[in-house]
Order: sequence, then structure tokens, then C-alpha cells
Amino acid sequence: MTLARTASGGVRALASAALACVLLSACGGAASDPHAASATSTSKRSAPHTSGAAGSALASAGVVVAVPSAGSRAASSGAGGTKEVADPQEATSYPAPASVRHAAAAAPLAVAAGALSNEEVSRDLAAAQAAEAGARKAQKHKMLTPVTGGQSIGGDGTIPIPTNVPEPVQKVIAGANEIADFPYVFGGGHGSFIDHAYDCSGSVSYALAAGGLLSSPEVSGDLEHWGVAGPGRYITVYANAGHTYMYVDGILYDTAGRSGVYASRWLVGATDNQGFVARHWPNL
Repeated sequence: MTLARTASGGVRALASAALACVLLSACGGAASDPHAASATSTSKRSAPHTSGAAGSALASAGVVVAVPSAGSRAASSGAGGTKEVADPQEATSYPAPASVRHAAAAAPLAVAAGALSNEEVSRDLAAAQAAEAGARKAQKHKMLTPVTGGQSIGGDGTIPIPTNVPEPVQKVIAGANEIADFPYVFGGGHGSFIDHAYDCSGSVSYALAAGGLLSSPEVSGDLEHWGVAGPGRYITVYANAGHTYMYVDGILYDTAGRSGVYASRWLVGATDNQGFVARHWPNL
């Protein structure tokens, strides 16, 4: 970014103050710290990247903010300042050509349904049990039959949301389902959670944000330090400097190994975790 050249010393001072304020704000703690997440998740989810009032202040001060496009090949930085490097598995992720233009995703904020009353539980119990049994059967069928050309699950590319897992896990699955069939573009989902395409770290970041476990997009190198070390019970993120993926309730969510440009990121089977750091969220 550059400061616009002005003739007035007062305007120059205002621009410098605005820039300093924004830079100081950018140095705050990231929500990938599990001990800080509860205190910051509400405010950070409403402003996951530089925009709104901060953006207006910059514009008024004459500061030019460059926002990289999803398809940009230039290296970008995550919330922790780590530079993004080329994904060595990009070729197996069916990178979308420049002519592909998918509709933009919604913000990754899954809203939990209200608790059922006793009367509603009694009335709907039989129907819920039947629906759950049907969902398990459909899920098993999709897992066993990958789409030709890769390991993507079939059907509509989404997986059922289980009822016997913690709410954040349900929301992560819902978020991952939202963009499961979006195209892969290197750098996609880094400038903002709302994008037309997502690379490996953009995909994982979006899903984690939907569960309230991340406040801003992170590159794979940053995700090496997300949460705490080791595999989790429900969610395990695997990351190194160039690639990242995760298992959610035992199901692989990865861009590498998909069956086509619009094939699902939910994959059948497992992958080789050698060379990757395992991370999880406390108690998940």
C-alpha cells in the first residue's frame, strides 16, 4: 500500500495516523489461539478481513489497499504472516481454467437451529430416527463408490451432518458442504472467506470458520500452528508449508485426489499423512 502524496501537512499526518492504527490492529492476537477464541470470536467473525470502517478510513487517508484475486499466482500471507508457497499437489486438485467462474460463496457462518421442545421431540422422534437411518445408508453408499477419475464421493457431493457430535463439528461439516463442489484455484479463499473458488488452505479455513474455530483465512503454513498438537477426536487438520487437508468425523476433506473440476472435496478412503503436522482443537 502507498500513501497518496498531498500538499497539506495536516492531511499527511492524518493519513499516517490512520495507517498506524490499522497496522497496530493487524498485529492483534489471531483466533487460532484456542485460549483467546472465546473472547474474540464474536467480533472477529463480523470482520474477518480489512474492510468496512477500517477500509473507509484508509481510503479517506489516501491509502491504496491491494486485494489479491482468487486466481492470483502471487504469494500471499496468512493471519500469522506466513508466506504461502506453491501447493505440490495442485495438479491433482483439478485447477480451474481462467474461463471458469463459479458463483461466490456465502459467509461461513452456520446458524444452529433452536432447541426442540419436549412436545416437538415426542412428535418428531420416529421421523427423525427414520431420516437418520436413511442418511447413514446413503452416506455409506457414497463412501464406497467414488466418482470416476478420483476419490470424490458421489451424490450431491455433501455428507450428512451427524447428530451425535458436538455442535462446532456439525457446523464445520455444514461449512465444508457449502463449498465442497467449488472449483480449485490457487489462492482462492485467502483475500476473503467469500470467494468463487478455494485452494487447499482456503477450503479448510472456510470450514473451520463456519464452526467458529478460525477468524480469518490462513495459508497451510499457518495451519501448522492452528489449535494444539496431535490428532483430534472429531477434527484433525494436517498441514505443511505447501498443502493442507483434514479429517472430520473420520471422513477426508481434501482438494488433492478429487474426481473433477466440480467434484466433491469429501473423499473416499484415506491419504498418506507422512510429512504433515497433525493439529486439533482442544476437546474436539
